[in-house]
Amino acid sequence: MKKLVKALVLILGTSICSSAMAAKPLQITEQGMFSAGGVVVKSEGKFDVSNYYTSRTGSTLHADHANVLFQIPQVAKGLPMMFLHGYGQSRMCWMMTPDGRDGWSNIFLKKGHGVFLVDQPRRGEAGQTSVAGTISTAPQDQTWYTQFRIGTYINDAFTYNDKSKFPRGEAALDQFFRQMTPDTGMDSANGSQSIDNVVVAKAVAAAVDKAYAKTGEKVVLVTHSQGGRPGWLVPMYTKNVAAIVAVEPGRAAEVNSDSYQELVAQKIPVIFYYGDYIGANFKNVPAASMWEKMRSTAYDFQKAYTAQGLKCDVLNLPDLGIYGNDHMLFQDTNNVEIADHLEAWLKKLK
Repeated sequence: MKKLVKALVLILGTSICSSAMAAKPLQITEQGMFSAGGVVVKSEGKFDVSNYYTSRTGSTLHADHANVLFQIPQVAKGLPMMFLHGYGQSRMCWMMTPDGRDGWSNIFLKKGHGVFLVDQPRRGEAGQTSVAGTISTAPQDQTWYTQFRIGTYINDAFTYNDKSKFPRGEAALDQFFRQMTPDTGMDSANGSQSIDNVVVAKAVAAAVDKAYAKTGEKVVLVTHSQGGRPGWLVPMYTKNVAAIVAVEPGRAAEVNSDSYQELVAQKIPVIFYYGDYIGANFKNVPAASMWEKMRSTAYDFQKAYTAQGLKCDVLNLPDLGIYGNDHMLFQDTNNVEIADHLEAWLKKLK
């Protein structure tokens, strides 16, 4: 009991916890939030204090930063990990699962990693933007459900791909769709879905440096989907990335690009994870061929990278005997099994 008094013990329980890992309490010594990177924009003129509520002349705007929630374990056993979400997502996707089990942030925290959860610029709690966007309110749940290879929508009902590990039921679907969040700097109402990868990369790099200052350790950068593209750029702005874990990044860094050359220069180990339902043989999965083309860039990267004596693995979960995973594989019902595989890879880095 005295040991518990000396440490800050947070028990973040869930209503559905069946594994021993989920039942284990989170024991942390520190948690908090910070912002990193960004810009300060100033309007012309002199601020009118007599009209302070409506005056915008001579005013400043702090924007385009990353917002980071961090937790440091009581007993650190591995490198700190920074999680960068993908399109339509925030750090929430790493913290939860649609059916209430532990997300990867809790899983890796229990394994002894400090976790740093990023809301990238213009998303979530980092929504302050220097670029005006117009957010679309058009319904799009079915689009992303299909693109993420969970299933599709037929006869007014959501389907699941064969042997899918995605959490089942209406309640889980409701939780999944409600984790989607817009990009405040995106003109999605007018068809533009562009994201400034340099803005994101610079802010994440600043967050990496703050995590390094706090822990004294280089950071494992875990990216997902759209977050993969700025993820490749992050090492151009920091020397404190220990490794990159790219979870279905869409595409790899282009061979011989500036970002690729920086990865080579810093000799950063890289691992890719891809789920199931990718390839021409999945004729009933509309996004299967698209993902096959995007995955091919990872093989191009691996071939060039390993030819220079550097570490790069491209892992397809079905090749490991792990089936039924979609684009949100870290939220699927076997997310602990996949996390265990990644943990084994991380242990080889030290």
